[in-house]
Amino acid sequence: RKKKARVSCSLPEPSWEERLANAVTPLWRLPYQEQLQVKYESQRRILQTLASRLEELGIDAQKPGGLCCPLQPVVPSPIINGYRNKSTFSVNRGPDGNPKTVGLYVGTGRERNIVCVKANHVENIPSKHKQVAQCYQEFICHSPLDSCILFHEGGHWRELVVRTTRCGHSMAIITFHPQQLGQEALTTQKALLKEFFTCGPGAVCALTSLYFQESTMTRCSHEQSPYQLLHGAPHIFEELLGLKFRISPDAFFQVNTAGAEVLYQAVGELCQPTGDTVLLDICCGTGTIGLSLARRVSKVIGVEVVEKAVEDAECNAAFNGISNCEFHSGKAEAVLPQLLASWEDARPLVAVVNPSRAGLHYRVVRAIRSCRAIRRLLYISCKPEGEAMRNFLELCCPPDPQKKLAGEPFAPMLAIPFDMFPHTVHCELVLLFTR
Repeated sequence: RKKKARVSCSLPEPSWEERLANAVTPLWRLPYQEQLQVKYESQRRILQTLASRLEELGIDAQKPGGLCCPLQPVVPSPIINGYRNKSTFSVNRGPDGNPKTVGLYVGTGRERNIVCVKANHVENIPSKHKQVAQCYQEFICHSPLDSCILFHEGGHWRELVVRTTRCGHSMAIITFHPQQLGQEALTTQKALLKEFFTCGPGAVCALTSLYFQESTMTRCSHEQSPYQLLHGAPHIFEELLGLKFRISPDAFFQVNTAGAEVLYQAVGELCQPTGDTVLLDICCGTGTIGLSLARRVSKVIGVEVVEKAVEDAECNAAFNGISNCEFHSGKAEAVLPQLLASWEDARPLVAVVNPSRAGLHYRVVRAIRSCRAIRRLLYISCKPEGEAMRNFLELCCPPDPQKKLAGEPFAPMLAIPFDMFPHTVHCELVLLFTR
């Protein structure tokens, strides 16, 4: 008998472009309504987990569906494609072996299979960002200096951050490892960069601001190594809910501006502000939430760790003729306990917290719980299944002398997810707590 030939059913290997799209925007193939449903189910599971964890603490938190509180449908993003106002591009070896490829990573450092793929086809990145990335790659490919892939192996050219606004402004921030270069050589490189983006091929980007940062660390703040303005204006400006906002190189601003407007309007409603309300805006960034609500409350108090963001917030208040805001620079765990320990204001105090993925420091949670004036708290989280979950439990658990958690516990009342990140699995969850 003749053996039958085997028919191969294996699918062709996905292209590098598809691999990158699958890594960065894993829901990109789904119709948008299906993306929203995927995210709703994800948030539902998170609220079920929170309910179970609260039950373990002896708190009767089970609501219909096993949730800790009612969950509203995911609020869609007004813009689905090209919505990002900030993109960070890496420099590394591309699929073709070019060590000066500017793009996004496929693979992991742990598995040592990182490949840097151009992001031209990634749907959530606007064309302007892709244009600046392409120009930066052109510049470094013509540079005699190497890219810095591993710090200890030398090389200089590192990542690129691009920020844009709906006002038509654009900012590029280039990170450079100085290695052993002297000041004269650094000055030369900065001059060449400026020339390329103002008079050379990069002039097509029409940058509002071009920044340069010398950094020997993976991440570096302005305080650790100042951002050096090579060309243009020191800030770019955005308009949000009828207000004008100044943005510095490292200031936090929601990555989806149109989505942020929808989010902040909802936050305003959930705060239920009255004319005598004091709004406590923790992790306030450039002051967007507090300033958007300033005319509906008697006072806004903002707390933010990034000094430049606080400067932006103060300027933003001045731009918009808002005089009832004060902003405090420093770590929330250092500023807030002092601020609330002596709180004697009789006016109702509403807190809004919008921390990074690392969540709130336990001292911040302790200070919030100990302040009797805070009866209403809105927690905005882009990763509620992470460290934020710890915060939720700390806010809601019975008083615990061992953890120095005093004060009446909060209870989750309502959850609203906002799709700030179409095509990805992430969304922003707003949880309303009261006591």
